[in-house]
Amino acid sequence: MTTDSKNPKKTTPLCATEEVRVGRRVTWVGFWVNAVLAVLKIAGGIIGRSSALVADGVHSLSDFLSDILVIVMLGIARKKPDADHEFGHGRYEALATLILTVMLGIVGAGLFYDGAVHTYLIYKGTIPPAPMPLALIIIVISIVNKEWLYRYTRHVGERIRSDAVIANAWHHRSDAFSSLATLVGVGGAFFLGPQWRVLDPIAAMIVALFIIIVAVRMGQPALGEMLGRSLPEKDRAAITAAIRATPGVVRFHGLRTFKSGKDAYVEVHLMVDPEITVRAADNISIAVERAILAALPSYDATVTTHIEPA
Repeated sequence: MTTDSKNPKKTTPLCATEEVRVGRRVTWVGFWVNAVLAVLKIAGGIIGRSSALVADGVHSLSDFLSDILVIVMLGIARKKPDADHEFGHGRYEALATLILTVMLGIVGAGLFYDGAVHTYLIYKGTIPPAPMPLALIIIVISIVNKEWLYRYTRHVGERIRSDAVIANAWHHRSDAFSSLATLVGVGGAFFLGPQWRVLDPIAAMIVALFIIIVAVRMGQPALGEMLGRSLPEKDRAAITAAIRATPGVVRFHGLRTFKSGKDAYVEVHLMVDPEITVRAADNISIAVERAILAALPSYDATVTTHIEPA
């Protein structure tokens, strides 16, 4: 999407090549930030005596795989239709999103298990050493950087209409919340004394639950898209309203839709006056197609209409 020089607020869509370039650029930025943060967290957790920070560093390591996955899948999803994929490659993006959510779920489950084990050991009387101030400093750095990455990546994902990039943004946000909960746990363990060091693993468990919830919420629409689910009800309502508002349409039926990445496919049977000419019927069909396209501004829509006598 580029800015119109005559009207700074007006934007025009990017071409597929530019979308891939922009999407990959923001993902590479996240990749290198994650690399630095993962090393800082794991090393800082070991040196600073914080198991929660080490676990948080493992969470950051999972971002490596997600970033690489988005970089690869984004190019595939934006490829033009070919003989083997006549409806395009948009579902590869849904596949990438689904894989990302599975990864998030696995990471969340692992963090929860690790926190539960450490909580149990503390309950049994094993008091861990107090974290060091270094751990707190690294956590604050992580929170600031990951929240910035979330906002930057989500903005780009919405700009290029990429579910995979938006899912990756939420991966960054989950890491920011993970670090925030880690900050509470490590801070409590550091400032409140030995009896409160259990806050460190409890914070890790809370973060893990949040990560799992985010994974489920992101995975549901991606799974639906992989299974050929129709467009959301609000989009179908907009399509219906557009058809009914088109002059010449007596009735319609057989409305079918599905989403594939940023592409939307719409098929509908239009019933028109049987006495009009073929050209007049074709003009009605064209008007309906244009109305549907206008009703779906966030998609690259393909509309197929079938004309029938009323």
